[in-house]
Amino acid sequence: MGATLELIRGVGIGRGTAVGPVVRMPDPVADPVDRPSTLTPDDERARAEEALSATAARLRARGQVAGGTAAEVLDALAMMAEDPSLADDVRTRIADGATAEYAIHAAMRSFRDVLAAMGGYLGERAGDLDDVARRAIAQLQGLPEPGVPQSSTPFILVARDLAPADTATLDLDSVLALVTTDGGPTSHTAILAREKGITAVVGASAAAELADGATVLVDAENGTVEVNPDAERIALAQQRTATLAAIRSASSGPGRLADGHAVPLLANVGSVDSAREAAARGAEGVGLFRTEVLFLGAEKAPSVDEQADTYRAVFAEFPGQKVVVRVLDAGADKPLAFLTDQGEENPALGRRGLRALQAHEQVLRDQLTALATAAAASDAEVQVMAPMVSTAEEAAYFRAIAHESSISTAGVMVEVPSAAILADHVVPEADFVSIGTNDLTQYVFAADRLLGTVAHLQDPWHPAVLRLIESVGRAGAANGVPVGICGEAAADPLLAVVLVGLGATTLSMSSTSIADVRAELAQHTLDDAQRLAAIAVAAPSAEAARRAVTDARPLNPSS
Repeated sequence: MGATLELIRGVGIGRGTAVGPVVRMPDPVADPVDRPSTLTPDDERARAEEALSATAARLRARGQVAGGTAAEVLDALAMMAEDPSLADDVRTRIADGATAEYAIHAAMRSFRDVLAAMGGYLGERAGDLDDVARRAIAQLQGLPEPGVPQSSTPFILVARDLAPADTATLDLDSVLALVTTDGGPTSHTAILAREKGITAVVGASAAAELADGATVLVDAENGTVEVNPDAERIALAQQRTATLAAIRSASSGPGRLADGHAVPLLANVGSVDSAREAAARGAEGVGLFRTEVLFLGAEKAPSVDEQADTYRAVFAEFPGQKVVVRVLDAGADKPLAFLTDQGEENPALGRRGLRALQAHEQVLRDQLTALATAAAASDAEVQVMAPMVSTAEEAAYFRAIAHESSISTAGVMVEVPSAAILADHVVPEADFVSIGTNDLTQYVFAADRLLGTVAHLQDPWHPAVLRLIESVGRAGAANGVPVGICGEAAADPLLAVVLVGLGATTLSMSSTSIADVRAELAQHTLDDAQRLAAIAVAAPSAEAARRAVTDARPLNPSS
């Protein structure tokens, strides 16, 4: 093992550590060859349809077992396998003489290229199509589904990236930690790893050189993979793991600082299953209820009654608690045939979020009606917020239309730098604001948040991002408007302390992160948090901010 591989850096997910031997994910099977079919087109079509249908069914079955966000992700993959335009492409290729295997491979590859060119969320999903194709082709050839290798002893899994179906159903008794060479902090691999509490480091490109059997120490908190660690380093890692486990088990009750300052800890959810899991993990409510899963893949918006049924089921998990619903966030990386414009040259900067809803106001009004109907039959404290708000005028528009729809509390998401820069104008036009740190960081650095090659820029510790958050926090305090955080930054325990010091009044995150964040907050007073925040915003870089705050963290917090 060369010296260059003694320490590999990537983006850590969570705070865990793990030590074990490397097992590499095998390379995928060879792509099918374009050769003439020996069967009739009708027979090949039947084979293709059966394989795609079986693949979709197995993906959904895996999702039902995994639950939570995993179920949503795998259902989205199943929808890809059942996509009507994909089926048409497959039939056309079979009619031209292709085998079912090659027709599925070529159609998926064509679909993949379109998504990859879009970038953003759908660009990241391009790789998921490869997995769907491989599973369907394996079904056709009578081969086992592609997946995680088996081992008689626990191991560190090293892969280029993991398909969502594999991440969602990892055997946590066998897989000690996950290291990927590709992906960023908001890829599906990272999101699912965080939700399942898997120790992971993603975007660690040098891990491609790791050999099977090599012993590595994965340190998610520091985003490193140490090769051939000595006994002392391993002992320290094991001690830290035990300490974290003890902290988590002792962490309970509402979020608050050491001086009693309350910081409600909320969950990000997207379905009834993930809401139920969040409630079980002690979430004090929902800070981000994503409603897109109801709309994705639909040719037309679901009815008011259909929407209300789903909303009512989520609200029922949080009686007497706050549930913040983000209205439909479509466009750019989540296009919808009935809502978003087609053929935009740069859809990430086009008509998306609230802009798309304003252009199709009836879709927005129907959703707000469904939410108001569900809220009226619920004990939850239902609030709504608009995505991708850029101006004070947009904020005022959304609050007015929400109030018209009998929803008394309407806020906006701060994801676009203009909204943060003009916080003193935007904030007074909202009942509350919620900062989406994933997109805000992406737009601050003009760096696609799902692209591994620029993952190093997708760091919410950067003072450029923290200063914008600070300006929103100040505007919120000056106007008596609550300021929440609903991006993945809230799941970083030490950064969560900094965010409170910058003016955040609530934090929303993956429910698996709540215990760690709760425990960290309890070790600091509000004065501590504000002092650490000032240190972070004064730093020249993300790494410098993280290091300076870590060094300045009180040895005897709250004393």
